[in-house]
Amino acid sequence: MISLDAALAAFAGDLKPLSAETIPYHQADGRVLAAAITAAMTQPPFPASAMDGYAVRASDLGETPARLRLAGESAAGHAFSGALKPGEAALISTGAPVPAGADQVVVKEVSRVDGDHVTLDARPEPGKHIRPAGVDFRSGQTLLPAGTRLRADHVALAAGCGALDLTVTRRPRVGVLSTGDELVEPGEPVSGAQIINSVSKGMAPLIRRWGGEPVYLGTARDDPQSVRAAFAKGRGLHLIVTLGGASVGAHDHLRAVFAADGGTLNFEKIAIKPGKPTWFGRLDGQPFLGLPGNPVSALVMAHLTLRPALAALLGADDASLALEDAVLAAPLPETGPRETWVRARLTDGRAEPHPNQDSSALSAMAQSNCLIRRMAGGGPARAGESTIILRL
Repeated sequence: MISLDAALAAFAGDLKPLSAETIPYHQADGRVLAAAITAAMTQPPFPASAMDGYAVRASDLGETPARLRLAGESAAGHAFSGALKPGEAALISTGAPVPAGADQVVVKEVSRVDGDHVTLDARPEPGKHIRPAGVDFRSGQTLLPAGTRLRADHVALAAGCGALDLTVTRRPRVGVLSTGDELVEPGEPVSGAQIINSVSKGMAPLIRRWGGEPVYLGTARDDPQSVRAAFAKGRGLHLIVTLGGASVGAHDHLRAVFAADGGTLNFEKIAIKPGKPTWFGRLDGQPFLGLPGNPVSALVMAHLTLRPALAALLGADDASLALEDAVLAAPLPETGPRETWVRARLTDGRAEPHPNQDSSALSAMAQSNCLIRRMAGGGPARAGESTIILRL
């Protein structure tokens, strides 16, 4: 049994980024860069006005107020033609090119127009309200490094810098395999000791959110041949995630088949609560991540282990857990020998532990929006103390 930190290090050491592909920028939201984005142009390509007002020569503002002749206009998409001469001003709008000869923009609020002249009540300040060419980026500049998980603003940046085709890591295809005779699919009749196979349905959207493509492999029944058939069905996928079947009971065949068929374990348990039966290994070179069968345990461990595993396969720079500081809204008891993650509701920086921490209580998980991290061997925690959380 290893620590969570050791398990995360195992993913980083074992799982390598998949191959790359090229896609158009408008399809890149949520993808991970396999190569840096480099600007193909300079932005802005010219000195531009940062305000609506008048472009002037700062040297013409020596006397306040200054009365200057209106020589024309520079508007967005329509530049002033020629160069501004001494004693002249040009009406200018935000984002428009600053005319040649001008080195300052005076805001409209301190201007008075009189026919073909404007009076400006402003001091000479060369460069005032002017964005220099390239203040955003310059041609050839690296804007986003490989490993960046792209957001909407990244996509906008790619479009704006002329990077219309992006090199990204291929999406990992992730098999989701449930186990157990007791499981029935949603919508099917439930009788006797059966339960609905709900957790696999929550695993698929998490895989999509974290950059993978879920492939549902169905349910392996409590029979070695059924387990082998399910393994064969997932052959060729980049990762197989199993749900349940990790214990040593007489009806749990998944780990036994994995070992009998030549599977090797990187680790077989994590010193954590909930989720101790989580395991990781390879069978015929294919990585397997085994999650517990209890719904909450499986979902908690998906956040703690599956997301970092997918990040490793994507070569993403956000593989580490995004932990934050918060304040406990209620006391918590001491922890035992295992690291404990408590389902909680975060409101205005205060984390309120959910009263139901049972590992089968899916409703409690759904009502939580964060996990509180309690390290192994920790003493009781009081309300108002600082704590560490992971947002869900």
